Amino acid sequence: MGENKDYITHPDEKGSINISEEVISVIAAAAATETEGVAGLSAGKGILGKENPSKGVRITVEGESVKVDLWTIVKMGTSVSRVGQKVQEAVASSIESATGFNVAEVNVHIVGVNLGKK
Repeated sequence: MGENKDYITHPDEKGSINISEEVISVIAAAAATETEGVAGLSAGKGILGKENPSKGVRITVEGESVKVDLWTIVKMGTSVSRVGQKVQEAVASSIESATGFNVAEVNVHIVGVNLGKK
């Protein structure tokens, strides 16, 4: 998840722009974790800290479009479906504005609920 070192190439009139999939993963993770109601992202074993912000994110390139999968933990008391929608909107908007690439899909996998205990 997010560990792929491939690049996405966007042709430009003066050459081309190559953006690492890891960069897109970090943009997606930042947008998701800043969304109200999101407690964090998961790589399958709970909430991860900031040491690797792209964990819990998988980027797939299909032609000139980007597909994003996020494994998300929501905060207790939030509407799971509403948080999912907000994450989809935030992630797509952030990636499109930062990279210029089209985001075809943002799949939000809700894998847990944070009860607020630490």
